[in-house]
Amino acid sequence: MGRTSDARDKILSAARTLIEQRGYTALGVAEICAAAGVPKGSFYHFFESKQALAITVINEHWTEQRQQWTEVLGRDRPPLQRLRDLFLATETVQRVGQQDNGKVVGCLFGNLALELSNQADDVRQRLQEIFDAQIELIEQVVAEAHERGEIAATVDMHDAARSIVAQLEGRVLFAKLLNDPGQLEAMWRNCLALLGAPPLEAEADSPR
Repeated sequence: MGRTSDARDKILSAARTLIEQRGYTALGVAEICAAAGVPKGSFYHFFESKQALAITVINEHWTEQRQQWTEVLGRDRPPLQRLRDLFLATETVQRVGQQDNGKVVGCLFGNLALELSNQADDVRQRLQEIFDAQIELIEQVVAEAHERGEIAATVDMHDAARSIVAQLEGRVLFAKLLNDPGQLEAMWRNCLALLGAPPLEAEADSPR
């Protein structure tokens, strides 16, 4: 029972850590199992391939991240403040990752998109679905801000949401490249400029 009760979780945890630290391509099943402390046979009991494991890691990470995004973006705060809260939460995640790993690990989705999008169609498709879901969550907040007259009337809400997600991924990439979570600090100013919104009077009230 021990194998079925916790071996899968150990494999997923080890795989996620190793993928964040080293990437996917260089990893082997034996290394993942060694890090998880389980026999190699356990791997194929749960996953038919390393790529199937990667998809599962992606799905579980998205389940966690979507819950966080939904919580932050659903707070009882003005919509633009909620966007800023999301940027601050993302910066905090990168700072915690830097403390835990000695370096900024970046975004699991962005890292895998750069590494595998031209090699594994099922991974590319799943990542595209996740980014589309992120855009949808942001667009809902942008639409609310639009209805309240807090952003420029001419803003294309879907295109703006897409640009915000792209910029967030890009800033996280810079944070990883430079090992500097502070690269995310510019997100708020850039977002306001993109949306044609003036600086908010209560910016200092947003929680970190």
